[in-house]
Amino acid sequence: MEKRDLIIIGGGPAGMAAALSAKENGINDILIIERDENFGGVLQQCIHNGFGLTRFKENLTGPEYAAIFEKEVIEKNIEFMIGTTVIDIQKDKTVTVINESKGVFKIQAKAIILAMGCRERSKGALNIAGTRPSGIFSAGTAQKYVNIKGLSVGKNVVILGSGDIGLIMARRMTLEGAKVLAVVEIMPYSSGLKRNIAQCLNDFNIPLYLSHTITNIIGKERIESLTISEVDKDKKPIKGTEFDIKCDTLLLSVGLIPENELTKKAGVELSPKTKGAKVDQTRETMQKGIFACGNVLQVHDLVDFVSEEAEIAGKYAAKYIQNGEKIKNFISIENNEKILYVLPQFIDINLNEDFKLFFRVNACYKNVIIELSKKATNEILYSKKKAIVTPGEMEHILINKALVEKLNSDIVLKVSEVI
Repeated sequence: MEKRDLIIIGGGPAGMAAALSAKENGINDILIIERDENFGGVLQQCIHNGFGLTRFKENLTGPEYAAIFEKEVIEKNIEFMIGTTVIDIQKDKTVTVINESKGVFKIQAKAIILAMGCRERSKGALNIAGTRPSGIFSAGTAQKYVNIKGLSVGKNVVILGSGDIGLIMARRMTLEGAKVLAVVEIMPYSSGLKRNIAQCLNDFNIPLYLSHTITNIIGKERIESLTISEVDKDKKPIKGTEFDIKCDTLLLSVGLIPENELTKKAGVELSPKTKGAKVDQTRETMQKGIFACGNVLQVHDLVDFVSEEAEIAGKYAAKYIQNGEKIKNFISIENNEKILYVLPQFIDINLNEDFKLFFRVNACYKNVIIELSKKATNEILYSKKKAIVTPGEMEHILINKALVEKLNSDIVLKVSEVI
């Protein structure tokens, strides 16, 4: 069986950044495995700008951002296999792989980094009443058709869901000559970035219907119209609020799910909140020597943060390969009802190094206090005021070495509104 120091599954922005980080930290025997025929992952079809503003201080398109990392991967002679699919991972870090040239084969690694990204939630998960005509696409599929294949997906469009990809496709379809009639969002707020709401909807006078959903799809061969209803606080349609919009296309932007089938096969414990692996601040999962980063771990707002997280995984995977397993002393992190999730889920207090604690809130809150305290004693370890927090933008706090030294028991992260 072929043996490797480090295998990275996924050649998107997370996989490439993790590989470069591991190389920088002294690991030379690295193999990136990518199932597509090109590096870059979803960035290949993201031809809009807005990438790299944080990391490179440049306004790049998705392919431009990916190309920077791909060039460096090639320059540093990091080995890769494209057009190659991983079909299984064992707890002993044996990876089963398949491609056209070699068929099915196995590789055993000293460490593995999971960087498979995420996928879109499909129409089947929504249970919308009505017929099954053509003209229904996930927003990402429509993006691929338009941006890579040069195909038109429709002329009169409604978008369900105001996540970033839905907002971006509202602008893209408009620029392609289509009429975007509405963006419909079941929540009372948009889950996209503020800048995307401004640049993709407001700039083109595209209406956003908050607290609304689609309750019926009408059409035989192709979509003819959609019924839209207002929803109550329990997200149930309110009778008497229905109205129809005539259209020929429906794009679904209803959430992303980490691509965690391989993670499960490796025996890695998943978080019911993030749908990704449970990790400590090094991004190591509870399976020793298996790390996770990027959108397979938590769905990020910006690719710049994907790269940052991948570099953490690459650095500590390198240390794991070089030094072997170390004794860890975990404490756990809980959160109050206003927080959707916190990551990492565990902190190794034996590792006295700075790290960031990431979290998302479950609704829009104004004039809040973010507090970190000890669970047993309620001793406040960290406190910060913020004018507004929203689900569409990931928050973080820096846990420095001085604060790490105080973490000797389980902690609680709270977001509270100032009355």
